[in-house]
Order: sequence, then C-alpha cells, then structure tokens
Amino acid sequence: MRRAHTAPLLALVAVTAIWGYTFVPVQNAVALYPLFAFLAVRFGISTLVLAPFALRPLLRLPRAGVLAGLGAGVLLAAAYGLQTAGLELTTVSSTGFITGLYVVLTPVIALVLFRTPVPAAAWTGVALALVGLLLLNGVPGGSALGNLLVLANAVAQSFQIASMERFAPRYDARALTFLQMAVSCVGFTVIAVSRGELSVPHERSVWFALAVTGVFAGALGYLVATWVQARTTAARAALVFTLEAPFAALFGVALLSERLGWLGWTGCAVMLAGILLAEPAAAATLRRLVGRPGAA
Repeated sequence: MRRAHTAPLLALVAVTAIWGYTFVPVQNAVALYPLFAFLAVRFGISTLVLAPFALRPLLRLPRAGVLAGLGAGVLLAAAYGLQTAGLELTTVSSTGFITGLYVVLTPVIALVLFRTPVPAAAWTGVALALVGLLLLNGVPGGSALGNLLVLANAVAQSFQIASMERFAPRYDARALTFLQMAVSCVGFTVIAVSRGELSVPHERSVWFALAVTGVFAGALGYLVATWVQARTTAARAALVFTLEAPFAALFGVALLSERLGWLGWTGCAVMLAGILLAEPAAAATLRRLVGRPGAA
C-alpha cells in the first residue's frame, strides 16, 4: 500500500525536476526565437507526440470528458499566456514568487468548488512552501500591472490543478492531456500569427529546447501529472509542483553558474520540509533512502 502512495509522488517529483531543468534551455532559446511562437511550436510537438496514443481513448471520451479536457486546456494556455505577459512587465523574482501562490490558492479553490477536505498537515506544508518561495525569490517588486498578470496566471493554474483532481479519476489521462496540449497549441498559434512571429526556427539550441519542452516537459510531463492527479488531492499535487522552483534554481547553479546564496538554499530546504510534513509517503521514502532503523 505504501508503494502505491510512493510511486505517484516520485513520478510527480520527477516531472517537476524536468520542468525545473527546462528553464535553462528555454532561457537560451527565447533569446533567439519569439516566445509565443516558441509556445505554439512546443505545444504543437506535444500534441503530435500524444496523438497516436490518445486517438482511440479520445473517440471513446464522452461529451462531458471532452468539455473537461477543453476547459482544462483553456486554463493551462491562459496560465502560460498570462505569465508570459506579466514577465515582460515585472521582475523574474516576482514572477517566481507570485506564480508559486497557486500552492495556497489551489486547496482553497478545491475546497470551495468540490468540498475537498484539506488536512491540517497539508495547510502547514503549504505555509512552509510559501515561506520557502519567499526566501528563494525575495519580496515581490516590479510593475503592479505585471504582478497582477502573474497573479492571474497563478489563479488559472490553481483552477487547472483543481479541475484535474475532479476529472482525472473519471476520464482517460491520455485523452485529457491531448486535449489540453491541442487547445494550448491552437491558442498560442493564433497569438503568434497575429503578432507576425511564427516562422520555422533555424538554431539548433531552439530545436533542442522545443524537443525537451514538447516531448518531456509537455507530452510526458503533463500525462504523468494527469495520471498522478487521479490518485492524489489538488492540495498535495500543488505542493509537489512547487518543487519546480528549487529545481530551476539548482539547475541554474549547476549549469549556468548562478549563485543561490544562503537565503535561497534555506528556501529550498524549507519547501522540502513542507512537502515531507504534508506527504507521509515522502517522509517514508526519505527514511528508506537514508537507511534509518525501523524505516519499514
């Protein structure tokens, strides 16, 4: 039974590690290729990768399932679009912290919409994750409008995570993920074409970033996330998703020679402590890894 709880948790941690890593190649790619065009091609790749596996489940999906997948796709695309627009007006650190507020908003939305109970330990983990984000990114600054757009992105992400808690157990994960990728692809293609940005990228580093984000972070990452969210609550999923921030910081240190500082390292540790406190399977796995006596 314990393994049944541990496997989804480890899968979700692996996904957040991939998402955290993608900040490195994407940062280089969008310096050479327009961002909305990048998002359009990225989600196009994800859609094409998932299509052979999703076609049959999609044909069997009831109308309610199709609407659920399309709605989640609109929320996902809105989150990416709002974050992108906000990032152009505010600071990176503010974007990182405000985006992470979905860890607070998600359990509240799930509680209000779906009456999903949130244990006290989960709320404590959420509070620690919020403190960790503050230590990692600092106090928000920058443009008020930019921060407001990023906050709207956090709200959209929260609704998307909460909706997956509701619909992932009911419908096929492949079909739901395909619909989300397809809606995002269409939305960003429209934006990129309207801005006159869509073209075939020529740089090898851009194609590498597109492959990593399209195949692993997009198709595989969201497929795994949807599968996991059929087996856990929105609050727990949102809490694990916050690991994307420390993973991004760690990859920045390892691959870009960035400096984290003692506040940043403390923030990472506090966020990890929050997840260990809120997720018993995480604590059990850690005890087995360090080989503590009696960690059966």
